[in-house]
Amino acid sequence: MKKPHTFNISGLYAITSNEFGTDLLCKQVEAAMQGGANLVQYRNKIASANLRLRQATALLALCRSYKVPLVINDHLDLCAQIDADGLHLGTTDCDLGAARRLLGDNKIIGASCYNRLDLAVKAEQAGASYVAFGACFGSVTKPDAIQAPLSLFAEAKQKLAIPLVAIGGINLENAQQIIAAGANAIAVAGALFNANDILETSQQFTNLFKTASI
Repeated sequence: MKKPHTFNISGLYAITSNEFGTDLLCKQVEAAMQGGANLVQYRNKIASANLRLRQATALLALCRSYKVPLVINDHLDLCAQIDADGLHLGTTDCDLGAARRLLGDNKIIGASCYNRLDLAVKAEQAGASYVAFGACFGSVTKPDAIQAPLSLFAEAKQKLAIPLVAIGGINLENAQQIIAAGANAIAVAGALFNANDILETSQQFTNLFKTASI
């Protein structure tokens, strides 16, 4: 299999909430991108197929205007239908290798690997663009999620060449720990989109990476 393109997966990775209002969703995502989010994932677990299509289509146009990739959570068919920039898969979703063959080498494909390095190794071999470990902390979005130790990021860097994304319970108080542990990007949902000022919160998350690189 031809090796997929290498993508710059770094900094703040904004994960959308289960929002029914498309206009509000776009306003929230735009604020996140204005604050520095480098990647957006459309994730709505309770929307109908029609609403997912409307929201994803609207978000894709918005993200393209900011030159920020839009990744679709779980739904390979939706990703292919609107020609989104990428897809994120869990272990119970479609086969990563099959998704790569369908979408081609120019699309981002991320894989949730929870607390398992072996899954991450297999994902990279199957063509993943990045792997995500978590939950790093207790998560409101997924309260029963498997916990992943921060030491996993240092271990993963020894075996993987693709970027590492941290997810689960990340907020402004604990994000610096994950960046120091070796995560290339932090995926944030509730702490970003439930904030009183999304733009300012996005800037604060983004600044943590700038501080870490000094």
